[in-house]
Amino acid sequence: MSAAEAPVPRTLAPPPFWPLLLLGAAVLPGVLVFALGRWGDVPAVQAWRTVCLAVTVQALPFLVLGTALSGAINAFVPESVFRRVLPRRPALAVPVAGVAGVVLPGCECASVPVAGSLISRGVTPAAAFAFLLSAPAVNPVVLTATAIAFPGNPAMVLARLLASLATAVVMGWLWLRFGRAEWLRPVARHTGHRAGHSRWDEFRRGFQHDFLHAGGFLVVGAMAAATFNVTVPGSVLDTFSTSPWLSVLFLAALAVLLAVCSEADAFLAASLTGFPPVARLAFMVVGPMVDLKLIALQAGTFGRAFAVRFSAATAVVAVACSTLAGGVLL
Repeated sequence: MSAAEAPVPRTLAPPPFWPLLLLGAAVLPGVLVFALGRWGDVPAVQAWRTVCLAVTVQALPFLVLGTALSGAINAFVPESVFRRVLPRRPALAVPVAGVAGVVLPGCECASVPVAGSLISRGVTPAAAFAFLLSAPAVNPVVLTATAIAFPGNPAMVLARLLASLATAVVMGWLWLRFGRAEWLRPVARHTGHRAGHSRWDEFRRGFQHDFLHAGGFLVVGAMAAATFNVTVPGSVLDTFSTSPWLSVLFLAALAVLLAVCSEADAFLAASLTGFPPVARLAFMVVGPMVDLKLIALQAGTFGRAFAVRFSAATAVVAVACSTLAGGVLL
């Protein structure tokens, strides 16, 4: 097996205790609620528990499917496939790489190392970055979850697809025009499959890593959404929800902070019923492209100079594309 056919090694794996800390933080409030006895019967606590469980249970099957598909691609699909199907001209390779995300599912946790591997094997960085942004945002699992979270609203699914693709392509072209080599840390070349690890072992390790890592963020995100819905006064929400621009910026910022897996963010967005559709669209477009865990992953893979500039520019472009697509379709 040649180096070009080797699966992407898992890089920047979080410490083993990190997912356990997240899950522990998610379980602790429930334990406290039942330990306090009668406080569990308070209507606000019951509402919090209902919203939290509903979001988690709805999103969990898509998280399992998404991480399984991501692990399978990482373990069994040679990266040379991407390089062969991309046009030689970088300006044309960018939209092709962006559209490739529609048919190649994967979560944002896996998209960063995949993009790094593509660059190390000769794919133009602009195309790799377009794929990095589009794959976790427009893949079939995410779009199906969006359709279920917003039943009877195909316009929301179409708006998410178009806004995400537009953001990915525009960012790829912006890198071609304004990107600098000194902003991008050289990506280490992988020399082959790791000794002693079969492809099935790579799949198992990848699935375990992505599920525990993303699952912890899913539960914490569900808790945050439930807390947000129960504790934030209506007057505060009215301040943002009644203003189209403030609501879009508020939910875009919330998506960055919550860092929810892209397979689950549609259910969280659907639960934010007090906000207009365009703002909830911005939440779903910005989240898979710019959040705290992605910024950390990008900084570790490509360098801090790249992560700061690329994340800031992506957030601006994503908000603009969401506003445009939502204004036309929603």
